[in-house]
Amino acid sequence: MKFKAGDKVEVCCKQNGYVGSYYEATVVEPLDQDHSYSVRYKYSVEENTSLTEIVPADEVRPPPPPAPGMSPKISGFLRYKAVDAFDGVGWWVGQITRKKGSSQYDVYLTTIGLELTLQSSQLRPHLDWDHNESKWDSRVYR
Repeated sequence: MKFKAGDKVEVCCKQNGYVGSYYEATVVEPLDQDHSYSVRYKYSVEENTSLTEIVPADEVRPPPPPAPGMSPKISGFLRYKAVDAFDGVGWWVGQITRKKGSSQYDVYLTTIGLELTLQSSQLRPHLDWDHNESKWDSRVYR
């Protein structure tokens, strides 16, 4: 899939300690015949800063759509459900381990081995992007 300037995307981080995390960004411009992109991240660890970076095309995907037949947010208790969990800066793949309160969940972040308690508004169903087919995997991981 090719992206153009202004497109909203998510960028996969492959650095140690961040593998499996995705960060919301906007394409500044495509580079090298769309083999890489200059992107500006929506959130930064440092407040009041805007980080722009050049990333390979295989680390860029569109934002995921709501899972077919499901709310774009997590509702109800689905133990071991695969989710994306927003930590304030980026999205991490995890699994719901238990419900706490009316809208809080414990989520185990599988790539870093950390469990967090998050609001349902910080969770979304997990979907995988297929770079070869340029489409979302239709399976919602359970």
